[in-house]
Amino acid sequence: MNHQHPTHLSGRALLAAINTGQELAAIASLDLDGCELDSLPPALLAQTQATSLSLFDNQLTDLPLEISRLSRLETLNLGGNQLESLPAGLGELEQLRMLDLGHNRLVELPAALGELRNLEFLYTSHNRLSSLPPAFARLYRLRYLNLSDNQFAGLPAWISRLVNLVELRLYHNCLATLPDEIGLLANLLELHAQGNQLAALPNSLGGLVSLTRLNLESNHLAHLPDSLGCLSRLSDLNLRDNRLEQLPDSLGQLHALEYLDLRANRLQTLPENLLRLPRLRKLDLRWNRLSLPPAGMQALLARGCVIYL
Repeated sequence: MNHQHPTHLSGRALLAAINTGQELAAIASLDLDGCELDSLPPALLAQTQATSLSLFDNQLTDLPLEISRLSRLETLNLGGNQLESLPAGLGELEQLRMLDLGHNRLVELPAALGELRNLEFLYTSHNRLSSLPPAFARLYRLRYLNLSDNQFAGLPAWISRLVNLVELRLYHNCLATLPDEIGLLANLLELHAQGNQLAALPNSLGGLVSLTRLNLESNHLAHLPDSLGCLSRLSDLNLRDNRLEQLPDSLGQLHALEYLDLRANRLQTLPENLLRLPRLRKLDLRWNRLSLPPAGMQALLARGCVIYL
């Protein structure tokens, strides 16, 4: 008699096996994407061997408190559903490293998620969130945080306690300012804040000494702090579609800069040292108010930098 258990089921075949009580101990990764589920099958909660559960692209409106039974989960994908709230039991999934809550209808997140001390990746994009629970300040291991396409008007000061963040995505919110404390995120590599209402940047931004990418496109920036010149590792700076009339001379200190997008501002001149940046590969100056090609441009062109005027 063959007692082998299935090891590669997914989707509707996996759902059928769960609902009929098949032995699935050999399947650690449960993929139920696109199964049109409007509730969690009770039998799913018995699959305590699972380390990964994906329920992406279903029609779930809520989750049972008993989801905490899946205590070995390291990855949980709940994206693309119709969730309006989450049970506190999610905070008991102590092994969770990745949690995807994107593309739902969430207006708030439970404070219990702050107990997920092993969480490294948190996706909350395309919801209706306007704040985060203070308990999230305890998510010390978080490396990637995506808050994009929500309704945030500001960020909490305790964001500075997420010291292991390497990527922070804030685009398409209603942010008018960034907190001074953001400059304490010394390990941050990428900051994406395009499509907000930022009128100014804190001087503390110069403290992001590891930053390589900074996207501030489509905000209301009329000036930049001199401290931006301290971002010695910055290679990609996008300032497109703002209200900049001049740039600080300190940008000429960005010796690692390769891509600079200044399209659709109000610039009439450029700092001379900006055109001497040694690694600049692409400079986009279209839709500004430059009356003459900036001095020094020929030297940039001669060494292969692509320039759009």
